[in-house]
Amino acid sequence: MTKARKCLISIEATPYYHCVSRCVRRAFLCGTDNHSGKCYEHRRGWLEGKLLKLPEVFAIDIAAYAIMSNHYHTVLHINSKKAKSWSDIEVVERWHQLFNGNLLSQRFNKGDQLTKVERNRLQIYINEWRSRLQSISWFMRILNEAIAREANFEDECTGRFWEGRFKSQALLDEAALTACMVYVDLNPIRALLAKTPETSEHTSIKKRYEQAKKTRQPNRIDQQEKRLYSFTGNPKQDQPEGIQMRLTDYIELVDYTGKIIRGDKRGSINKTSGSILTRLEIDSHQWLEMTSHFEECFSTFAGGEYRVKVACEILNYRRPPNLSTCKLLLNA
Repeated sequence: MTKARKCLISIEATPYYHCVSRCVRRAFLCGTDNHSGKCYEHRRGWLEGKLLKLPEVFAIDIAAYAIMSNHYHTVLHINSKKAKSWSDIEVVERWHQLFNGNLLSQRFNKGDQLTKVERNRLQIYINEWRSRLQSISWFMRILNEAIAREANFEDECTGRFWEGRFKSQALLDEAALTACMVYVDLNPIRALLAKTPETSEHTSIKKRYEQAKKTRQPNRIDQQEKRLYSFTGNPKQDQPEGIQMRLTDYIELVDYTGKIIRGDKRGSINKTSGSILTRLEIDSHQWLEMTSHFEECFSTFAGGEYRVKVACEILNYRRPPNLSTCKLLLNA
């Protein structure tokens, strides 16, 4: 039985989620439809532009993404600390970038004086909007609806463009997060759409690689691609918020993994990448399996045995799904 989204996403379990949306119609999201011969390649730009723009409004960060022909992947981070730091007026201004709000919020935004009753009523709306602006469900809803409207207008048709629900997987620990990000970034390589990660169009790894080439200190947070969630370096005390790995190490890890997955070019995990896998307690065989078949390996949760059990308690699961696979592949 399909579970409600609130039973799949919980900030108490983890702030990281792998989300996938697929088209429901025969027409492609992007690329060329072999049936009709029509090219939809320009739609990749629509989706990528909107995807990278929404974090300016939401308290949601993008860790990785890949836009394919009839679906797209993204790894999202819920930044609840950021959402809590917003003032009431900031919440209203952000919500108004998505919707018109209501009469009270419009008056408040203009600086009009509100009565105590009106202010209390507005506070209820603001609390709800603050919650929605850190919701992956609302983030995906806004993104998918915008693309569906543009695609339907172009195709001169109505009806569903996406499947009813996007698929989500909770990434419960660092090993699961890293494996999933590499899996997402290497999607075009596995699909034979690109030969190297840095030439993979409409992916986060290409964006990170292009920005890294422009600076002499690519591992500095202020020198990284600003529209993507930052790499903050190897774990240490008083570390700023971000992915606990050096950006250059991650790029090398994606590169070497991509060479192995391609199979037509000699490749192996080098010493630098190998040390990352050792820290994550993953051997090379487990790594290759996860980065090649992440969606097939895991269902709702991806993480070590202990983290999966904790997440299931938080979300009131009677029995942890896919626990044997998590124990086999993610033994941290």
